[in-house]
Amino acid sequence: MRTLGSRSPHRYRDGRSWLRGAPPPRWVRVLPVILLVIVTAATVTEGHGLDLGFLLGAIPPLAVLSYGPLATAVLGVLVIAVLHLPATHLNRPGDTDLLTVLFVAGLSVFVSFVRSHRDAQLDTERTVAEVVQRAVVPPLPERVGPVRCAGLYRAAQHGTLIGGDFFDVRDGPYGVRAVMGDVQGHGLSAVSTVVSLLGAFREAVLDQPGLESVASRMDRRLRVDSADVPHAELFATAMLLEFSADARSVRIVTCGHPVPVLLHDGQVREVGVASGTPLGLGALSADAPKEVTVALGAGDRLFLASDGVWEARDASGCFYPLPERLAALLTDDSAALTGLVWEDLVSRCGTIRDDATMLVLGPGSPTAVDS
Repeated sequence: MRTLGSRSPHRYRDGRSWLRGAPPPRWVRVLPVILLVIVTAATVTEGHGLDLGFLLGAIPPLAVLSYGPLATAVLGVLVIAVLHLPATHLNRPGDTDLLTVLFVAGLSVFVSFVRSHRDAQLDTERTVAEVVQRAVVPPLPERVGPVRCAGLYRAAQHGTLIGGDFFDVRDGPYGVRAVMGDVQGHGLSAVSTVVSLLGAFREAVLDQPGLESVASRMDRRLRVDSADVPHAELFATAMLLEFSADARSVRIVTCGHPVPVLLHDGQVREVGVASGTPLGLGALSADAPKEVTVALGAGDRLFLASDGVWEARDASGCFYPLPERLAALLTDDSAALTGLVWEDLVSRCGTIRDDATMLVLGPGSPTAVDS
């Protein structure tokens, strides 16, 4: 899931720049007004020696970037008024010049009308997309039962909030269970597969006693979905975790997914887990994934990441050294840690072309558990 950062003058809270659908920054909004004031003041002060009237024609088109049709029309009227003020010494525009300004102002009002309605439609569609995202991958709570949680999701396809990665943490009759997965492909084409797998996981959490059976349920779901699709080769990697009642131990099963990293007493090490066959290939029944149990101390955490993080490459073609960078960026704040790793990943590898997901899980404090 994509986490939403704070709003900035150049980027909206979900990472969009104003050239990608976010509201324009303040300087763009005030630019037409400032230009009108500067041209008016300069021509009044300097008199006939300064002819900046041609700049007035740029004000209505600039207003289109951030204002609605009414405000754009008002600015257009003000431009015409300034052209006819004797004090500005611009009060003798030729017929062609005046008609040009009137045409540009009228066209700007029309374009602003179209843009405003288009932006309203895009805002509605984005709101729907955010609702769908929360329905498919709800916001991760800070804790589920005795387990503290933090996650970060970055979809590879620009303009989308959901991609081919997924994770979830659920409490059930067999304890707190978590999943992280990565389906074949990324972007919108992978969303339907993500929905199916998460549905299978959430159902299996309630009635399957073992992690292997949860994995088998997800594998069956994926095989059923691809059975009627010609030449379909749907598969997904996944990691399943089950925490004990006090979250001091965790059972882990992997199906082709990168191993978790254990953060223990300021040290970082990869957890040795034998990887099973990816989901959807129908091999889990014959080759069940091997389960491993890991003991967790009070401050221990497991750091899970998708292929988009592990397999990101820098300009020289080297893989991102996740364990090494985790050791350098280690902090007690799990949410801050995922953000630091993401910033470090982008700074080292540039544009990330695959969905990138991180999940940090660990036992909560005894006080929090008791409460």
